[in-house]
Amino acid sequence: MKKLYMLLFGALLVLSACADDSEVDEAAEEGEAEETTDEAINFSLLSLPSSLDPHAANDGYSLYVMTNIYETLVKLNQDLELEPGLAGSYEQIEDTTWEFILREGITFHDGSDFNAEVVKANLDRVRDAEVGAPLEFLFTEISEVEIIDDYTVHIHTNEPFAALPAHLAHPGGHMISKEVIDEDYAQMEEGGDPLTEVHRNPVGTGFFEFEEIVEGDHVTLVRNDDYWGEPASPAGVTFKTVPEDATRIAELSTGDADLIYPVNPGDVEQIDDTEGTRVEQNQSANMTYMGFNTEVEPFDELDVRRAIAMAIDKEAIINEMLEGIPEVATTPLNPTVNGYSENIEPVEYDIEAAQELLEEAGHGDGFSAEIVVNDRTNADIATYIQGELAELGIDLEINQMESGAYQEYTANGNHDVFMGSWGTVTLDADYGLYPMFHSDNMGAPGNRTRYANEAVDELLDEARTETDGERRMQLYEEAQQIIVDEAPLVPVYHSVLLAGLDEDLSGYYQYPSSFPYLKDLTR
Repeated sequence: MKKLYMLLFGALLVLSACADDSEVDEAAEEGEAEETTDEAINFSLLSLPSSLDPHAANDGYSLYVMTNIYETLVKLNQDLELEPGLAGSYEQIEDTTWEFILREGITFHDGSDFNAEVVKANLDRVRDAEVGAPLEFLFTEISEVEIIDDYTVHIHTNEPFAALPAHLAHPGGHMISKEVIDEDYAQMEEGGDPLTEVHRNPVGTGFFEFEEIVEGDHVTLVRNDDYWGEPASPAGVTFKTVPEDATRIAELSTGDADLIYPVNPGDVEQIDDTEGTRVEQNQSANMTYMGFNTEVEPFDELDVRRAIAMAIDKEAIINEMLEGIPEVATTPLNPTVNGYSENIEPVEYDIEAAQELLEEAGHGDGFSAEIVVNDRTNADIATYIQGELAELGIDLEINQMESGAYQEYTANGNHDVFMGSWGTVTLDADYGLYPMFHSDNMGAPGNRTRYANEAVDELLDEARTETDGERRMQLYEEAQQIIVDEAPLVPVYHSVLLAGLDEDLSGYYQYPSSFPYLKDLTR
């Protein structure tokens, strides 16, 4: 794990990340090209994207599809190192200036060119207050995007910002065709809603391109045969929405699905024991938690939140509900994330102390509240927690919602308590803490607990601009301890990514962010 931290930290603070393959032809010649097939892949998911606009959606199911359509200037490879993507090279040339030399000869799926003007249009749009992109928080440190020439861009930041390359590797940094961005602005000028045209017509540079979406049923992508690098092996991928776990498993066993995600830990044995199917496990950067709306009674009271945190037996949940597969979470950051600390003092399980704390807070007789969930696994965990909290006189009513409705409900602050999860996509603490706990990011950007703490805001702001690596980690450690002590949420476990596959399918990889890499799938 320490090796992983060093790799990520070195990548984040690197002053020069250069590659010799800035020209497309050279990049395409690296290694031996994968064989392409005429076979398409059927991928059954719990839910479909809420949007195919990279600036509009930050939910997992949207990102699972979009990462196959679009590409970023910088990317994480499968060794979890940052490396050049659409930018052939990049370097920090001043404390607040990064230079990106773009690859030449790349075209979007609509035939338009990828160049410096496109990069500026994308980064200006995601930061445009009139557009109101939920992913704006990733790029608020950018002050200006300057075009130097057709294939050179300077990105200026307000202050030194060590995490910029990692943020550009996030799907919020996906490059969209400028033609479609212009169309979205045009329909806005005519009174239309922002962030709509790109969803209808998602155009990127990726190895798959959009073919169709049937809302509520499926999204189909087809291979981009004009891709600037090695083409994808499958002829295409169809993402189908299948909310029921049992139905997804049935589709996998009958061959109607080649891939299913997610898999409930309780179903792993069944899939592995079924002829022709298997479960693939990958480490994650995720944290599953129970969150409180800290703006509503009685969860605006620290003692109430801490008492509930003390009453949850995480080990029991993992062993009895999740087949012992995940790892107990003591902090909001997964151990795979740069900034995770083993020095955080957790809230320990102690049901008697929890009861005493509730009585001191004037809630000894308990109270009622709603907990919202969006899938079977979280519903099962909520049911277990419901039983635990009943010992304190707390009556939890479980409300299971469709994923899109759940996202809107919790983003708008209509909830009391909710089961949620967060993947630190960039593998850097800034993304694991800033969206979820900074008071500027309440709602859809990530802070669904509506938590506000001035000291935490200051620590996270300072860490964003700190260039000394050791000091930066200290700031994140201090912020984590305050967050754990104040318990706006209860970290329950760090998940293992479980996907069901046809056993003849090879070449599947899933990043710790949970994004599936489908380019090299073969039988």
